Amino acid sequence: MALTGWLRRPGRPATRWPGSGYAESTLAQAAWERTRKAVARWGWAGLVFGGVLALVAFAPATWLADAVATRTQQKLLLSDARGTVWNGSAVPVLTGGQDSRSATMLPGRTSWKIGLRGLALELRVRQPCCINDELVLLLRPGLGRLSVQLMPGTGALGEWPAAWLAGLGAPWNTLQLGGTLRLSSSGLTVDTAAGRWNLVGQADLHLSNVASRLSKLDRLGSYRLHLAATGTDQPPALTLSTLDGALLLSGTGQWTGSQFRFRGEARAAPGAEGELDNLLNFFGRRQGALSIISIG
Repeated sequence: MALTGWLRRPGRPATRWPGSGYAESTLAQAAWERTRKAVARWGWAGLVFGGVLALVAFAPATWLADAVATRTQQKLLLSDARGTVWNGSAVPVLTGGQDSRSATMLPGRTSWKIGLRGLALELRVRQPCCINDELVLLLRPGLGRLSVQLMPGTGALGEWPAAWLAGLGAPWNTLQLGGTLRLSSSGLTVDTAAGRWNLVGQADLHLSNVASRLSKLDRLGSYRLHLAATGTDQPPALTLSTLDGALLLSGTGQWTGSQFRFRGEARAAPGAEGELDNLLNFFGRRQGALSIISIG
């Protein structure tokens, strides 16, 4: 019988040449090693990704408080921050900046919620003492820039005690204002980029029943600050006017994108010159009965 015929005889097991089993074992081991490493890489990637998601989802509210303090040069602090960046609360405090000893806080806690609204972040703020319902802001962060849009509301958006401003230090801690600050707006957008600001929209700040420890009068009057910004080549304009009272204030200001300038005047209504003389000296340079206000 020929050798080839014998090798092909039915029922005879296939012949394994010397070394062939070792080669198959080596290939299988290499394939297993590659699979193990791939699974390990995906496992580590999943672990890192999950950790990042958990870190973002449960980022503590103190991170937001630190960011606000840095952006405002320590003039607005979110004290005793609790919860997370996305759903938390804190006590808002105004200060004169780093190392300042002056500080005033609002009564109660301010709560916030941050969620998605289209391609923007929606910030909803509640403050039982001062905000009517909710204050809604749309935040659109970008590379080196930030856009903040104040959503319009019906009537006043909020009302704050003027005494809160004393925490900012001079000159507010000297004036020790009384009365209220009421904010209303039909919509306002603020864009910041490369240290410059651009505003579009309008807002009104009413200062009602203002008083000051620098005057003997129990009430100085009520005033209106009107901000109008078209977003064109014209810079945003600020107008100060007197609604009523013994202290008459007026003036206009402009925001040039990196600097604010304001020019105005203060004077006493007939019959109130004596009670307001000390306060008029505080406002600025005197020109007879007028006090010239100059900022920037």
